[in-house]
Amino acid sequence: MRGAAAGAAAAVAWSASEPVLRRLTGTTYSNARLLGRFATRGRAWPVAGLALHVANGAAFGVAFERLGLQGVKAGIVAAEVENTLAWPAMAIVDRIHPDRRDGAWPPLVRSPRVAAQEVVGHAIFGAVLGALVGRSTRS
Repeated sequence: MRGAAAGAAAAVAWSASEPVLRRLTGTTYSNARLLGRFATRGRAWPVAGLALHVANGAAFGVAFERLGLQGVKAGIVAAEVENTLAWPAMAIVDRIHPDRRDGAWPPLVRSPRVAAQEVVGHAIFGAVLGALVGRSTRS
């Protein structure tokens, strides 16, 4: 349960940082929007996107804790490994996501700005996850 709570909290921290990350990278891309617009085309996408992002974070947190990982460094490394392994799937997203199909987003898999945003977002997620799991396992 601790890993799930830590992962959920880390996903919320990442989502909260997205407006700043979008400004810094000059993109309109959002991880929560990526998930939410897959789930629904309606106005509820922000709620769906955040819920899916938090659920994914919780699942990642469970795996992180079960692997015996803890601490900020381990959290960042684990999150960046996941990011690196998942990045090629952006080529599929480019073909099927509604925001790519209607031109609201640039080609994601080839965008250095989106890649930078994902690297920083994953680092934030990993740092928060690692800090919380490290703290909760020492209690």
